[in-house]
Amino acid sequence: MIRRRALLASAALPFAAQARTSGGAWPDRPVRLVVPYTPGGANDILARLYGQRLAERLGQPFVVENRPGAQAILGAELVARAVPDGHTLLIGASGPIVFNPATYDRLPYDPLRDFAPVSLLAAFPLVLVVATGSPFRTMQDLLAFARDHPEQCSYGASATSFQLPTELLNQRAGTRFIHVAYRGSADTVNAVANDEVTMALVDTGPAAVAFQAGRVRVLAVTAAQRLPAWPDSPTMAELDYPDLTLRLWSGMLAPAGTPAAILEHLATEAAATGHEPMIRQKLQALSLDPVGLMPEAFRQVIKTELPLWAEVARKAGIRLER
Repeated sequence: MIRRRALLASAALPFAAQARTSGGAWPDRPVRLVVPYTPGGANDILARLYGQRLAERLGQPFVVENRPGAQAILGAELVARAVPDGHTLLIGASGPIVFNPATYDRLPYDPLRDFAPVSLLAAFPLVLVVATGSPFRTMQDLLAFARDHPEQCSYGASATSFQLPTELLNQRAGTRFIHVAYRGSADTVNAVANDEVTMALVDTGPAAVAFQAGRVRVLAVTAAQRLPAWPDSPTMAELDYPDLTLRLWSGMLAPAGTPAAILEHLATEAAATGHEPMIRQKLQALSLDPVGLMPEAFRQVIKTELPLWAEVARKAGIRLER
């Protein structure tokens, strides 16, 4: 989780030259941006925004490829096993990199050994949603009911990156919301709106769409301050759950062994892209905060978060098998 804005890396020239490696110029053909989630979520939106601008800046198409499934493991594994030449990249949230290692006994990849971090692109809070027609007008209403009627309360989550923060809420609030799995964030929000589950902690993109359509109510946000899109929705800290002040992240990662020149070039271009006013405006409209960490700083974020979420999973008794 990211609790403060990281310093933005230095910006590149508007139209940067290709990176030079021992194999020649990069990129010399289309670049795949693998998103291990269904279309419509924050990572998918982010990949398409960055992909379009990186294509313009670097002179080759950046093609978004959605590869959902198995808690984002399928897409992450695809990239981990790809040729490390800078032409296959992962646009992944915290899920496959720090949450899956906390919950799975075995993974087909190691987050530190098999990936080369490129850039932590953006950070985003979660919002807690309930159906518009539900009886819960406030978080206090929801939690009081959940404590008295645990067998009637459930939450939707499409990945461990949403499951573990909700389990952290269970641990701090003394509730026992039961997990129900969905394929993507949009599916999860639809399930809440249709009263299939009681609530969900989700990313802001799908929540905003359903909120604007009048289908869900936002009871709380995990941001440090109230969000402009939901000024009447309190922060978790305001509700006396400061540990739920957290932001997940979306980052760009390459297969381990990718030349350092490519990693640095990509990171610089990605940081410059996130600093463009048009991109910042579009991201902030979704409550995505551009960050732009360079490779080594991004690696340190991963190393710090791995044990934190492992402890939440241990207390929740979550151990998954593939």
